Amino acid sequence: MARIIAVANQKGGVGKTTTAVNLAAALGEMKKRVLLVDIDPQGNATVGSGLNPKELEWTSLEVLLKECRAEDAIINCEAAGYSILPSTNDLVAAEIGLMEVEHRELALSAALDPLVDNYAYIIIDCPPSLNMLTLNALTAADGVLIPMQCEYYALEGLAALMKTIEQVRLHTNPRLQIEGLVRTMYDGRNNLTNEVSRQLVEHFGERVYRTLVPRNVTVAEAPSFGLPVVKYDKSSRGAIAYLGLAGEMVRRAGSR
Repeated sequence: MARIIAVANQKGGVGKTTTAVNLAAALGEMKKRVLLVDIDPQGNATVGSGLNPKELEWTSLEVLLKECRAEDAIINCEAAGYSILPSTNDLVAAEIGLMEVEHRELALSAALDPLVDNYAYIIIDCPPSLNMLTLNALTAADGVLIPMQCEYYALEGLAALMKTIEQVRLHTNPRLQIEGLVRTMYDGRNNLTNEVSRQLVEHFGERVYRTLVPRNVTVAEAPSFGLPVVKYDKSSRGAIAYLGLAGEMVRRAGSR
């Protein structure tokens, strides 16, 4: 049965989509069967997986509104090493459409339920906001992976996210856990970065992954070629970091 992981942080620019795409690819490199679910209307995970949004027949919008089954919209991205339920900017319409639906926070969970035996991991790339789409992801997920840039404002945003996770756990998804926090765009030469990193470890302990994802130009280049960095340049520092993160996640799952 798949472990469903929502990659979430309402603060933009922290490497959320980059982490979702490259974690999916890195798990694929470990011979795990992976589904990447893009529910961010920006559709960056879809484009970064080599797909053209204009050529898509079905997307997560139609799945959430029950206009098609998830398995009908899924595309196998062989070059990336995983399958994807894609998204386009039309997904903003889902927020409006779901407002009229009873138990609207369960739409994604219901769509993914028939798929859990087909994959080892289902990775959900959430929007950079705490909206109905993010609520759907947190309600469907077993765990939340939080990408964190080690800066002051990131700590402030983290407090709001933790409150949301607790509310979801209380009201819609009691099994929801914090999968872990991963430090992204890490620059150890920066004193503030090191101080924020220290505070995260002090507060969250072992829930902070040991893997540090560095600032790396290759990670930024890879999406323009429609590839995860793990496939674009496996020897780059960014690729090595995401492979390490995937390995750490699998080991934690084994000991859970």
